[in-house]
Amino acid sequence: MQPLRVLTGITTSGTPHLGNYVGAIRPAVQASLAAGTESFYFLADYHALIKVGEPARVQRSTLEIAASWLAAGLDPERVTFYRQSDIPEIPELTWLLTCVTGKGLLNRAHAYKAAVDHNAAGGRDADDGVTAGLFMYPVLMGADILMFNAHKVPVGRDQIQHIEMARDMAASFNHLYGEHFVLPEAAIEESVATLPGLDGRKMSKSYDNTIALFAPREQLRKLIAGVLTDSRTPGQPKDTEGSALFQIYQAFASPTETAALRQAYADGIAWGDAKQLLFERIDREIAPMREAYQSLIDHPDRIEDILHAGAAKARKLSGPAMARLREAVGLRDLRTQAGAVVAKTAKSALPAFKQYRERDGRFYFKLVDARGRLLLQSAGFDSPKEAAQAIAQLRQQGSAALADANAGLQAAEGVSPVDIVAALQQLAEAPA
Repeated sequence: MQPLRVLTGITTSGTPHLGNYVGAIRPAVQASLAAGTESFYFLADYHALIKVGEPARVQRSTLEIAASWLAAGLDPERVTFYRQSDIPEIPELTWLLTCVTGKGLLNRAHAYKAAVDHNAAGGRDADDGVTAGLFMYPVLMGADILMFNAHKVPVGRDQIQHIEMARDMAASFNHLYGEHFVLPEAAIEESVATLPGLDGRKMSKSYDNTIALFAPREQLRKLIAGVLTDSRTPGQPKDTEGSALFQIYQAFASPTETAALRQAYADGIAWGDAKQLLFERIDREIAPMREAYQSLIDHPDRIEDILHAGAAKARKLSGPAMARLREAVGLRDLRTQAGAVVAKTAKSALPAFKQYRERDGRFYFKLVDARGRLLLQSAGFDSPKEAAQAIAQLRQQGSAALADANAGLQAAEGVSPVDIVAALQQLAEAPA
């Protein structure tokens, strides 16, 4: 039985901060130790090119992120740790997936829709400043995942859509060319902490409120001294609720330590003393890793050797996989007789309804044909039950339900009502 494969990508577009450590690096390193799991971690430098036009920054970020993960305990002997651009099969697979992915699917990608909405708000052309790289980002991400047939992909809720799109791509390819891809699943990281930054908002490079993970000790102390607090004086009780300082401390401290600081808040601890406690607690965990990190930064050749070894390990899988995929789509040796190719035996696929939740918190569904092409898109529902009821109505009433103006159903671009009715009829006639 094949072990569970888990894959995580890290975009090389910035310097790791405490929020990255608590939210991604630390839990991923712990998860990599699980028995019966094959873990894949990659530096997503192709993805970085979509939003970073500074070559030196991409290079420096790649160095810093690789050093951070290794210093935090990622064992390259135990996992497959590689740089995305060292695997030529990934961009090749991206093209194969591009050829089975409907434009309508990509039109609904969150990042693209956000860019279009931003342009509309500013009175500009819908695609002003939108590169093909941004538009095609979900396909490259799909290739990252499907190249190694990952079963699980740990993501936050804002990334669920990309996993669903990768599933759609895999299903479309499998229908056309046989069963080659596992349909990946999102592993939602519900329990992972989200750290506030210096100003109390989510710690993010976008807000310029981060605390660098491996900042020198005195710089770390200075940054923590700048964490936003209120005007309550020493001796006045303080609230832990909404306190950025307390939330950051809690992400590093034991339950006993957290309880002690909670009591100190109630007793009116001075903000300066609380910040000193936070500095000491973070530095205790980070200091040993900081030394390892600096050693790696000072010897980039060691990181290159590790990444090259990881790429060789990864390509033992991606090379043969791509050879099979090229054969499947017809990119074959001309001396091979077509009759010698084994025909696929997968049963015919059917149209399908797919339910999902958007970032607006509402529930939607879509109808896709057997190749994964979008036919019909619903409006948003307040609950998954309402969406399921609308699907049931479509199954039962077919074209009659399509005529209901209150249903909020919209045919995809270039799709005729005849196509939709035919798909509904196929579903109605399919054996249970």
